[in-house]
Amino acid sequence: MEVLQTLSVALGLAALSGYSLYLTVFSTGLAIHLGWVHLAPQFESLSVLGDPGILIVSGLLFALEFLADKVPWVDSVWDAVHTVIRPIGGAFLATRALGHATPVFEVVVALLGGAMSFASHSLKASTRLVVNGSPEPFSNIAVSTGENVFVVGAVALLWHYPVAVFLCLCLLFALTFYFLPKIWRSISMNLWFISRKLNQIAGTEPIDQLPSKLPSRYEALFRRLNSNAPPIAWAVPCVSGKGKYLEPNRFGYLVTSNEEPSKVWFITKTMLGSASKMLEIEQFKVSLERRLLFEELNLYSLGKNRRFSFKFDSASAALATKVAAELENRLSPAVSLTLTEPEKMTEPEKIAAP
Repeated sequence: MEVLQTLSVALGLAALSGYSLYLTVFSTGLAIHLGWVHLAPQFESLSVLGDPGILIVSGLLFALEFLADKVPWVDSVWDAVHTVIRPIGGAFLATRALGHATPVFEVVVALLGGAMSFASHSLKASTRLVVNGSPEPFSNIAVSTGENVFVVGAVALLWHYPVAVFLCLCLLFALTFYFLPKIWRSISMNLWFISRKLNQIAGTEPIDQLPSKLPSRYEALFRRLNSNAPPIAWAVPCVSGKGKYLEPNRFGYLVTSNEEPSKVWFITKTMLGSASKMLEIEQFKVSLERRLLFEELNLYSLGKNRRFSFKFDSASAALATKVAAELENRLSPAVSLTLTEPEKMTEPEKIAAP
């Protein structure tokens, strides 16, 4: 039981370090320094965290982090800088909590602690990138404050109920590890949108005609998806967003055909093969919304409450506008005009006519 409690405290501190290394060190050290936590013999090596020098340094660093976390995009830059610092700090805390252990056990715990720190850091960083997409700063303040309260509360509970807190953190780690590819794909795509926003001027000149050629590898995927592939009307590069049949944050091509105006194809490729989809958009509506980092094209059905979204970087604003207009023309019902001959007027009517 003592070994389980020691391991729980070690890996628990490592996991919390992924959210805030400095707050974890500062709150643990302050609790030790003020006597709120009486360390068991196996945790005597952690008493160094209560040293005034460590408290001052960790407190100052947390003060900087506290301010940086409240400012949109500054928090993401701070997270990027700490992508290496937090896992290393978490691994160090985990091995420090072990006290005197065999070298093999220390290495295993260091690896596990670093992995848990990296997973929680990834979850935090991706959440911040999503929150930074909102135009107002209050969501950043709310999320950052909630994370600070979570870390302090978890540190307090960790010393009283180490096994229970560790099991909860393990569950969170398992879920994060399962979604880690999607999390890092979201991070990489948002960083790509940021770089496009900073390095390129948004396209403002209108586009007369959309491109109709697919790159060879994407065309092969399109032909594979459709046994009798119709001729391509246009194919534009974009990033997948939300949708029931879409994998989000995938780069690919949005494709249409004149033979089937109520269908669109999103052609994309993954490491394991193709994730291309054919989407039925009959009786759908089209909207184009300007986000902070990209233009978002939405295809939605009011009756069935279905929605597909696609993202265009800021340099492709004119392309997104042209695509939205083309899809509106495709999906709008055709208006039939009936030409009729005017009725023949009688002789008195002709005289009375001006």
